[in-house]
Amino acid sequence: MRLRTQALKGAAGGPFDFALGAGDAMAITGPSGAGKSVLLRMIADLDPHEGTVALDGVERAAFTAPDWRRRVAYLAAEPGWWHDDTAAHFPDRARAVALMPDLALDAALLAQPVHRLSTGERMRLALIRTLLNDPPVLLLDEPTGALDPQATRLVEAILSARLRAGAALVIVTHDMDQAARLGARHYHLQAGTLTPQ
Repeated sequence: MRLRTQALKGAAGGPFDFALGAGDAMAITGPSGAGKSVLLRMIADLDPHEGTVALDGVERAAFTAPDWRRRVAYLAAEPGWWHDDTAAHFPDRARAVALMPDLALDAALLAQPVHRLSTGERMRLALIRTLLNDPPVLLLDEPTGALDPQATRLVEAILSARLRAGAALVIVTHDMDQAARLGARHYHLQAGTLTPQ
């Protein structure tokens, strides 16, 4: 078992009880403001909550916060950048450069300041930054919302490969075709209740 939540409650509602095994994907839809992003942030232990979240049978409290977030990685719809120097976000430059062609990115982008990057370039680079820790669980909030169809296909190919390698995935998306392509179980979040579809 990769990820299990039990009686998880917070600003997104709840309780939320679900489990994802290795290679499992879960897609969450719902109206704006329903709490989809907050639910991901609770799982990542970034927002206050009650209940428990466990990774491979070990509860969150047994991990340091940085270690949990390396293992249960959250990628926001608008990822944060804490330096304007793009390369500063990639201490392992060689591994980052090795992944960039898979997302149709040129290594020269690392020499650009963050403010010069397009929204789509920032999103794909943020995904690479997340993947460099090889997290067993990925929490992704609209990871292709700002991307064109070709870039979306490339992102989905990388995510599918991670699923085949045993990662678990929770993705917030409004694209049910995308959920189907990733083999994701579909849940709908509304009024604090997560309902299988």
